[in-house]
Amino acid sequence: MAGAGASSADAQPANPPGAKPEDTEVYSPVPPVVTPGKSDADAPSDAIVLFGGKDLSHWVNTKDKAPAGWKVEHGEMVVAKAAGNIETKETFGSYQLHLEWKVPTNVTGKGQARGNSGVFLASTGSGDGGYELQIMDSYKNDTYVNGQAASVYKQSIPLANSMRPPGQWQSYDIVWTAPKFNADGSLKSPAKITAFQNGVLVQNDYVLTGETRYIGKPFYKAHGNSPIKLQAHGDPSPPISFKNIWVRKLAD
Repeated sequence: MAGAGASSADAQPANPPGAKPEDTEVYSPVPPVVTPGKSDADAPSDAIVLFGGKDLSHWVNTKDKAPAGWKVEHGEMVVAKAAGNIETKETFGSYQLHLEWKVPTNVTGKGQARGNSGVFLASTGSGDGGYELQIMDSYKNDTYVNGQAASVYKQSIPLANSMRPPGQWQSYDIVWTAPKFNADGSLKSPAKITAFQNGVLVQNDYVLTGETRYIGKPFYKAHGNSPIKLQAHGDPSPPISFKNIWVRKLAD
């Protein structure tokens, strides 16, 4: 038995005779070269630009898959609440996502009825089915904390409230690990999310317990690759805007 003064280093195994530094050097596979954007918010060379300020060609209405009914004004994507939710034409598994959003300066209401929207990291239905990271005005606006901005809706309270005031752009940088399912539909591995709001860590490798739900407990139902969805919330406050949305597919 080691003496009372033994350190943890004393318990480490010694290198075998003749060990060399080269024994633990790995040369393949070589990571792909990705050219970063000019700023941290700009799309890198391997990204899919989902909205670059010109058109909604990557988006459709969630309900009927018709061309997206939101507006493009001054390089911004503006929510058209009457048109309903929109989602990407392309489906995704795991990915890195960047998007920027702005609550207007003339926002009205309070609580959940103030600048409400959401990004559904995997859309699984025509309504609000899927996994939502909340978007709303949480600058000096109280609501239930598992429903404020940067929460995994009704599941995970954000680690910080890093909201800027209305009228200023907010950014989300998200790493989404899609759930996996067995052939019989049972859950093989759950979804996970890491997210930063305005450069501040707000979700740290959180393991979701299922799809986010307005009423009731979350649960999983089997699905494959899914669109990314943006919500047209029905509250009466003026609509929010989005810009600079890009995604990088990640190997599962």
